[in-house]
Amino acid sequence: MSIITRIKNAFSKVKSTDLIGVALRQQSISYFVRKTDESKGKVFENKGDAIAKALKALVSVEPLSGQCHLVLAHAHSQIVQVDKPNVPAAEIKAALKWQIKDLVSIAPENMMLDYFDGPTLAGGHEKINVVCVAKNDLMELVSIFNDAQLNINSITTEEFAFASLLPMQQDAVLFVCQQPNEEINLLIVKNGQLFFSRRLRGFAHIANKSEDELTMGIIDSLSLEIQRSTDYFERQLKQAPIKTIEILLPLEQEAFLARKLAENTNVEVKLFAMPETLESLRGSAVAIGATQLNFMEPNQDG
Repeated sequence: MSIITRIKNAFSKVKSTDLIGVALRQQSISYFVRKTDESKGKVFENKGDAIAKALKALVSVEPLSGQCHLVLAHAHSQIVQVDKPNVPAAEIKAALKWQIKDLVSIAPENMMLDYFDGPTLAGGHEKINVVCVAKNDLMELVSIFNDAQLNINSITTEEFAFASLLPMQQDAVLFVCQQPNEEINLLIVKNGQLFFSRRLRGFAHIANKSEDELTMGIIDSLSLEIQRSTDYFERQLKQAPIKTIEILLPLEQEAFLARKLAENTNVEVKLFAMPETLESLRGSAVAIGATQLNFMEPNQDG
């Protein structure tokens, strides 16, 4: 079950079949346009402006038309894991607002949330992953698209946009992925489902590090986080061992980092392979992923 929240724009007259992925970042906005005959991507620097102001500038200067898929940056969303409420499905969202109110910085009355199923622990104890955003911030972003006559087809987070890049496969894959100047995500995807996600801290500026600096604790720290996630997936969730770790990090030393990570594990570590025609847009992978959320359907309740 995905956290994708579809927002219908009843007044939109957009007829274009183009798919547009827009990924928000702290320092820039990445967008990707998927057409039937060609595709293109670009990064729009926000020059220190608030993200809403930068987004307004983007849609005012770029001739975009089509179905937009918006990806919120980590700064715009919060994810927490809690016990699944013992209430009817139609009442889950309302119950979650009050269940997580002390775990997030958003007031219940200003909270918009969705959820995806978490792990079922020993004894059938169910967990649920809740993604929440501030309603006023989200509506400000949505209004910018509406004012530009752009239809928002979906709103999601980095985790799901990255996960949609992976092909459907039975064996679990641990995906180490990142947007430029954002924190690293650790995702475990199996059979097209996001089983596990973690947002790491302290790695946002890893692209600025030299090979020597990476070997002075950074790679070891990342290896430890990967091992912790693997152990949780295999031991606590009782899942089959992870066979592959894939790397998608926007840094020149990406291949070097992958080799060093491989030295710390018995699992195959490899660079994620973008489609050949999109390899030059590796840093815009989230925007690309937003246009192919093919296996993640939104909750229909609430």
